[in-house]
Amino acid sequence: MTRRVVIAEDEAIIRLDLKEILLDEGYDVVGETGRGDEAVEMVRDHQPDLVILDVKMPGSDGLAAARAIQGLGLKVAVLILTAFSQRNLIDEARDAGVAAYLVKPFQRIELIPAINQAMARCEQEWAIDAEAQQAASDGGVDPRASAEDKLETRRLVDRAKGVLMERSGMSESDAFGFIQKHAMGTRSRMIDVARQVLEGALAP
Repeated sequence: MTRRVVIAEDEAIIRLDLKEILLDEGYDVVGETGRGDEAVEMVRDHQPDLVILDVKMPGSDGLAAARAIQGLGLKVAVLILTAFSQRNLIDEARDAGVAAYLVKPFQRIELIPAINQAMARCEQEWAIDAEAQQAASDGGVDPRASAEDKLETRRLVDRAKGVLMERSGMSESDAFGFIQKHAMGTRSRMIDVARQVLEGALAP
């Protein structure tokens, strides 16, 4: 399945480079702009899989655009482009729902791994969200308790992924896949599988 992308970068040369790389790699660029506010509108209209946002843009900066995009309630991954001097924005970017970032100037070989990282992290978040929603629906759980449970699941799954990556040499996506598949195969929840990994009771 071809991934659909919106590009928002106010430097025309960089925007063109991004588009060429993405097209060469088989992505479908469904929108491009140099303004953050227009990027939000494009995401709303085209519902892409991924949006690439520069931090500094007219109309709306990348972080404000990321927050607005998250507010749309769509399943879209956000990748931020940042300059070396803007690394202090990474924590703020994470709070805005940014899945990954890429430091400019970047090399062609760095872009696709950054996109894959963003997509993998979002797919993990969506899977955890779906599991929490299902649990809340099945058990009539209070939404506040469900939100706390989701945060705890995310925390333990992240720790378990780290253990699997360190002990078994797995990639982050493979580690999450192991947890998710084991949970589905045993009709368990991911938080319970993560606990088993952390306790040393479960290994690949």
